[in-house]
Amino acid sequence: MKAIIAGILAMAATVVASNILVEYPLPGVLANWLTFGAFTYPVAFLVTDLTNRARGARAARFVVLSGFAIAVVLSLLFADARIAMASGTAFLVAQLMDVTVFDRLRQASWWKAPLVSSTIGSMLDTALFFSIAFVGTGLPWHTWALGDFSAKMIMAMTCLAPFRLLMSVVRPVRRDGGVSAQSARA
Repeated sequence: MKAIIAGILAMAATVVASNILVEYPLPGVLANWLTFGAFTYPVAFLVTDLTNRARGARAARFVVLSGFAIAVVLSLLFADARIAMASGTAFLVAQLMDVTVFDRLRQASWWKAPLVSSTIGSMLDTALFFSIAFVGTGLPWHTWALGDFSAKMIMAMTCLAPFRLLMSVVRPVRRDGGVSAQSARA
């Protein structure tokens, strides 16, 4: 249960930080391409994927939904309301898709499930978030979305290393909910 609570808190903190940081473009020439939130939000996929690997899809969905509930309340307090709404919508769709894709690919190579699920989730998240949060604002949301997605892909690949390292700590579950024979040896 400690791992689930840690996942929920990590998820909520990541989303709230990202909702605040997305309002701050990088300085200089990158201001039209990236916000600081592009570098924090991909950690949410790492949290989801590790929970999915360790406890299964049901636990990962619980972490997503619980983290979402906390993050929405906190985001409404600390971030712009439109950003909080966009974030909540994009987060739920993207993270729940990530859980489903990861679960279907869990028996593939160790890197395939987190990379493919994070890629699909990132595409959904980026499209939904930036169109809901910034359409009609006059801000360069098209280029922010492109820069954000690019940063998410770099972060998804970067997060493979900690995912692999942390896999030795977590006990993976099979799709049917049982502990895999491989993890019993670890």
